[in-house]
Amino acid sequence: MVQATEKGLFWKMESPTGIVSYLFGTMHTDDNRITDFSPNVIEALNSVDAFIMETKQDNKDQSLLLMQGATLREMLTELELDQVRELADFHVMHFEVVLRMKPWLLAVIFDLPKPQTPFAQDNLLMAKSEDLSKDIEGLETSTAHFGVMDDFSREEQLIMLRAVLKRTQAQKEADFERLMTAYLDGDSDRISALDEKITSGMLPKSIWTKMRTKLLDERNVVMAERSIQAASEKPVFVAVGASHLAGETGLINAFKKAGFKLSQINK
Repeated sequence: MVQATEKGLFWKMESPTGIVSYLFGTMHTDDNRITDFSPNVIEALNSVDAFIMETKQDNKDQSLLLMQGATLREMLTELELDQVRELADFHVMHFEVVLRMKPWLLAVIFDLPKPQTPFAQDNLLMAKSEDLSKDIEGLETSTAHFGVMDDFSREEQLIMLRAVLKRTQAQKEADFERLMTAYLDGDSDRISALDEKITSGMLPKSIWTKMRTKLLDERNVVMAERSIQAASEKPVFVAVGASHLAGETGLINAFKKAGFKLSQINK
């Protein structure tokens, strides 16, 4: 069933030459409210030649995730280290490894309201695509995907981590539920606005502005170019974080500008 809204999360796209592809906005969570995929999603996956995600994460180089020659022991107070230890236990992570991880990455992980698992929505979509013998492609290399935040100084990354350490479990859960509600409503504009409100409310304006540019605006340009090229050549199913869909630089607008006809599908 096609809906009228322009804010959707699941789109059928027809290229100027008539090739039919799909665009799907994801949330990186294993919450069962969004991992039980509808027949529409499975049918779309079955109809394409390739499944395209943000990155295949096939590079096992752990140095992408770790600081070189430094640990958090030298950077945080004893109280902050105790908080890190507690969150490491909560997220089932080895404390000594956590101490060597890049602070921005810890901030992302520790802001989740529950432990991250390999069964997040985007990974499950990839697994279903593999079951259907589809090619799996990534819009970004692992190096580019995990290196985007390396433009932030160690001090800026520590500000991000400390901002998350100040947040309570109740705050994280409340924000997650607000995002989940917007996702279940299929509202990409509201997801983007909530992401901005939550993150910008935690960080100094200068860091948030830089983060938005690096994480969204600049990556959207690359994602759009590569996914539009792929969808112009063959039927594909493009799955990216829902925040990459909305707005002037978002993929919905980019595909429309490229001459694709878009119609929303119930996810």
